[in-house]
Formats: sequence, structure tokens, C-alpha cells
Amino acid sequence: MTMNLTKPVTTQIEEAVQDIPGWSPIDQLLTLFTLAYTSADIAGDILELGSWCGRSAVVLGMAARLTGNTKVHCVDLFPEKKDWFKNPDGTYSFTVNINGRVVGAYGEQTVWAEPYERDIAPVYERYSGTWEAFNASIAENDLSKQVIPIKGDLKSFVSTTPADFKLRMAFIDGDHSYEAVANDIAIVERFLVPGGLICFDDAFSSYVGVNEAIEKHIINGGKYFQHQQLTRKFFVARFVGVS
Repeated sequence: MTMNLTKPVTTQIEEAVQDIPGWSPIDQLLTLFTLAYTSADIAGDILELGSWCGRSAVVLGMAARLTGNTKVHCVDLFPEKKDWFKNPDGTYSFTVNINGRVVGAYGEQTVWAEPYERDIAPVYERYSGTWEAFNASIAENDLSKQVIPIKGDLKSFVSTTPADFKLRMAFIDGDHSYEAVANDIAIVERFLVPGGLICFDDAFSSYVGVNEAIEKHIINGGKYFQHQQLTRKFFVARFVGVS
């Protein structure tokens, strides 16, 4: 499915993601599309950290296909059902094995039983796992040429990237602890070109670690300008560069 140049983008986004499980609202998806589309004159690819079943990846892929000059690298732990476990307090977390390393998620801020049963468990009834769900979303929207899924974290991803790899836009939606977000920012900065965009999900909503990392390393870090909360939980800033 290619984009209709005379049909409102919001309508096309709604149609593309209507059956994809996830939490990204339409206003945020439209913002992601707009940033990816309007930054196409900047050299470099797009990186998404934390893709789940592909709602935001599809939108980034739509922008990449329309501009014709970008790959979207989607890095996610892509947990299977067996990777999830119940904590003593009844909440849920998961761990996966990435090249011999055990990597966990939802450790600091776990998933309560109600949202797990409502939003997460049904994914494993519909698909064998989130890897299958993600790839189905990409295939259904004919974005396989633009979107590249990678099972892992940023550490494993950058270990295989070429020395000249460049990013013009990064969307961070991984582990929400302060340490994890701060580390993700530091890794992204190694590849983000001057004028490139760094974006965050769940910013200034209910995740203290995300907020603290953005305040310290983005707003007050001296390396970014034009930093702004654009929707209820979506934050963006433009990279100055490292001298």
C-alpha cells in the first residue's frame, strides 16, 4: 500500500495502524510522521528503540517511503510469551537473552496485572510473539524495503553498525529507568548528525526516569536546541553536535 498524495495523512495513519496493538496515540504518530518527513533533507537514517508490534514503526516507514532516501532501523527486545514473569507483588516484567546477555525490561516500573491482561496477553493469543506481530504489521503496509527490525538493545545494535553510520532522527522508547535512558542518549549521540532530531515517548507523563534523563542530558546538557514537548507524552529536541 503506497500513500495517497491527496488523502489526509492523519486518515492514512489511522487506517494503517488500526489493527496494530500498541499505545501510541494518533496525535503522536502524526507528529512522528511529520518530523521524519520534514527532516528528509538531513543526511542519515532513522532509529527507533522500542517497537513492540510496529505502530510507530509503520508511520516512520511511511515517511521514509514517501521521501525515498531513508532506512528505519527498529531495535526491540521482541519478547516472547515465555520471557514474561510475574513478580511477587502480582505485576509483570520480562527478560530476554541477547547474545549471551540477559536483558530485562519493566524492572523499575513494572506492568500491573490489569494492563498486562488487557493489552499484552492478547498479543500472544493472536501471534506467536511480538517479532511475528511486528513483521506482520510491516508486511501488511508494504514497508519491508524501508523498515529493518533488529532483535536486541542499542548496545548489541551499535556493535554491528559501520563506522560511518549516521542518524538524522532517533525515537527512544526503551527501558524507562533513568540509567537506561541516559545510556540510550549517550549512544545515539555518537551517530546523530548536527541538526538531527532526538525524540522520546512517555516524556513528562508518569515516568520519572525518562523525565530526569531528558532534563539533565537534553534540556540542560548543552548539546541540543529547539527542545519542546509536542504532544501529551512526546518530546523532541534538535542536536547541536559535539565539538
